[in-house]
Amino acid sequence: MDALARLERTIARRRNADPDASYVARLHDRGLPVIARKVGEEGVEAAVAALSGSREELVGEAADVLFHLLVLLSARDIALADVLAELDRREGVSGLDEKASRSE
Repeated sequence: MDALARLERTIARRRNADPDASYVARLHDRGLPVIARKVGEEGVEAAVAALSGSREELVGEAADVLFHLLVLLSARDIALADVLAELDRREGVSGLDEKASRSE
């Protein structure tokens, strides 16, 4: 988990950097719709790698998903700690029960 916390801090530092010098800044400069689309693209690439790629390809795509998700959270001013707290809240709750509680 330390790697994700370090990555979150790096993203925060680079968020307002020069978009010509930072990929994170470039994503933020292009806006939330572009960041959200990138998260979706990376998710699809991870799914494809899971089905037809090598272990290494899936690991790389999973890292891309996590990176872009953290950029998206940053764009919405949501801390990783908030997501981790939600996971803690769900711990020990049946996935089916938790999902049913959201659909009502």
